[in-house]
Amino acid sequence: MEFNKTKAMHFPNDVYIGHNAIDSIRQVAEKNLKSGTILIISGQKTYGIAGKAVVDRLHGLQYHIIMTGTATMEAIQMVKEEISHKKIGLIIGIGGGSKIDMGKKIAFDLNVPFISFPTAPSHDGIASPRASIYDGKSFLSIEAAMPTAIIADTGIMAKAPYRFAAAGASDVIANITAVMDWKLANRIKGEGFSTTAAVISEYSSRELIENANIIQPGLEASIWMITKQILASGTAMAIAGTSRPASGSEHLFAHALEILGPGNAMHGEQVAMGSLAAMYLHGGDWKMLYDTYKKIGVSTKANDYGIPDEIAIKALSIAHRLRPQRYTILGETDLSEEVSRKALKLTGVI
Repeated sequence: MEFNKTKAMHFPNDVYIGHNAIDSIRQVAEKNLKSGTILIISGQKTYGIAGKAVVDRLHGLQYHIIMTGTATMEAIQMVKEEISHKKIGLIIGIGGGSKIDMGKKIAFDLNVPFISFPTAPSHDGIASPRASIYDGKSFLSIEAAMPTAIIADTGIMAKAPYRFAAAGASDVIANITAVMDWKLANRIKGEGFSTTAAVISEYSSRELIENANIIQPGLEASIWMITKQILASGTAMAIAGTSRPASGSEHLFAHALEILGPGNAMHGEQVAMGSLAAMYLHGGDWKMLYDTYKKIGVSTKANDYGIPDEIAIKALSIAHRLRPQRYTILGETDLSEEVSRKALKLTGVI
């Protein structure tokens, strides 16, 4: 039989991580800007934290700055309209998550290079070819540009509230249940599976689990460790060509919480709660996960984020609906209230 399999994988050309990594921004920008103007996407807070320092280092280069908020389809369209008369040759996203997601999506649409400049290691989106964009009803995980370069200045990132770092670590730790779901889909549904991507994803999770004791507030070394594993997680997704290595039932639960409403939990905190329920449903060691989140200072109790028990139960029950084509331990029909309540209660989420 003739072999005709073809697959494209995109990886960053340059990754700078560490103290004063910001000093590489001009070199990287000049390398990737072939012509036109640099579009800088930032927010009011993140511009003060890092945006101005980035702009100062781009002195002499042509750039256009846009301050924006949540990553929504409407906001993306507004940005495109604002730059429609400009020839954009490079995009730099500066922020903790939403600004980078917007930048990746716009770079994908315009087919220009994208530089990811995170101000906090809050989730694995800083290094992945996917973007979480709100469409007015829910957050969609959509195809976006893989960053051409990632500049992660741990000195800057360490100044962000520790909660951001802990949430980012939780997002990567939860890869362990995402891979379990992927393996299940491979066995039950015959879904394509990449052993290489799965191993890298599991490795990034295990590294943080095994080193949870040294992930602490105020330590730049903790930011270094979390960011390295975020980059590894992004690599796994690039190899797989899908978010599967880092997004399973735990992410479906998180997205269901976002849709259903009240609460102030960050994405990584929602994912942490979901991973406990997912691990329980898989028959795995959810207590190990619970202890890990506790070590890094992440609460996995829904009430601590203003999420009523009944909302958490409903979120777990209907989570499978959000991506019905993505088979997970949640199955293809709603979980019963009894099963959802038991999974969340036994794992301490409610």
